[in-house]
Amino acid sequence: MNQQDTICAIATAQGGAIGIVRVSGPDAVTLTGRIFTPIGSTIPLTERKPYTLAFGHIKNSKGEIIDEVLVSVFRAPHSYTGEDATEISCHGSAYILQQVMHLLIGQGCRTAMPGEYTQRAFLNGKMDLSQAEAVADLIASTSEATHRLAMNQMRGGFSRELAKLRNQLLHLTSLMELELDFSDHEELEFADRTELQALAAQIEQLISHLANSFHAGNAIKNGIPVAIIGETNAGKSTLLNALVKEERAIVSDIHGTTRDIIEDTISLNGITFRFIDTAGIRQTQDTIEALGIERSFQAIDRAQIVILVCDKSQGESAFQAFYRQVAGRLEGKQVIVALNKCDLADTPTFLSPQGTVIEISAKKGQNIIALQEKLVELAALPDIQTGDVIVTNARHYEALIHALAAIRRVQEGLSTNLSGDFISQDLRECIFHLSDIVGDVTTDEVLGSIFEHFCIGK
Repeated sequence: MNQQDTICAIATAQGGAIGIVRVSGPDAVTLTGRIFTPIGSTIPLTERKPYTLAFGHIKNSKGEIIDEVLVSVFRAPHSYTGEDATEISCHGSAYILQQVMHLLIGQGCRTAMPGEYTQRAFLNGKMDLSQAEAVADLIASTSEATHRLAMNQMRGGFSRELAKLRNQLLHLTSLMELELDFSDHEELEFADRTELQALAAQIEQLISHLANSFHAGNAIKNGIPVAIIGETNAGKSTLLNALVKEERAIVSDIHGTTRDIIEDTISLNGITFRFIDTAGIRQTQDTIEALGIERSFQAIDRAQIVILVCDKSQGESAFQAFYRQVAGRLEGKQVIVALNKCDLADTPTFLSPQGTVIEISAKKGQNIIALQEKLVELAALPDIQTGDVIVTNARHYEALIHALAAIRRVQEGLSTNLSGDFISQDLRECIFHLSDIVGDVTTDEVLGSIFEHFCIGK
């Protein structure tokens, strides 16, 4: 990426009444001015004050009017990217927007790469790397919780927590290295090991808290996986359709209809659940069905919550036989036993060795709301408030895990009177991993991996 280039891109989705073309770079205002003719003023765009709007026409090389537009002018460093920039607000016609892009490229602009505007903002010091990554999360947010988490991170909540940790680590490092500098003077002591251990323990607790928040953060961001399993024809697909309120899965009285997993999502109380409808589990000689059943077991392994769907009319013995087939896969899972077809079976409710039992009729929608309420309860996600710091990014989590291992080595070294130079090395490694999160230390490969997943225009 060449930051000396002036870049342009369509920043709005197709189909809207208004479309915006963003231009950023050293010649942004000049190049935009070459295709823009102001109306009601003789002041050229290059002489306009920053944070002003100019009304006029975009014209092609023949002098033909392409559109009436508003042009916003921004001057470095006070823009999103930290560079000179313009935003051209046009009518939302795909033809008009493409024509504006064609004219800008003809004047010397380059089409922006995915995420290049935000990458330039990072490189120009307008935000750190964790804030830049939060921009993508904000765009992708689909619920109040995901929006709030992304907004907290983009506004620097996570960065401030990391800054506190780094300051404490730097203080601890400085004390250790002072001791190394004056190791020949045994009478000098800058901090006794007890104080250093207390400070290291405090840092370890903070890093551990952030790392442990990833479980909840990842569930909020990506949704809680819920596997719907049961024997063939127990009503799993009917239940999925009832939960998502559409005919998502094929329903049939024929055993073994579902041969592959089917996924869909819904939001309950602001929490996203990813439902996985699986193939019925039974003994079979059908190769394709057997593959589907194996995928059912894999879905259980990935799930946080498992709904065991049982045909109540078949009785408790049938359920217990099925349960024995899957019991080994349920360790550590939240389990709901859904006794389906309760409208057909006049039999007493039977107990489950694990989980909550709820009688339902998936076909008639009976007790589906109770099932949904139980799902929310078992999700046990924290109520996200403004300012809460919860880790949602797998890259950040990995860096925190490495930092946590390093600070624990520091604690071990302090408790065993390890040489200070070894402890200092672990301290520097801990600082490195925390710095990697905010981008103080990074590589072009890491940056490319992060920003290539952004949309063009952001």
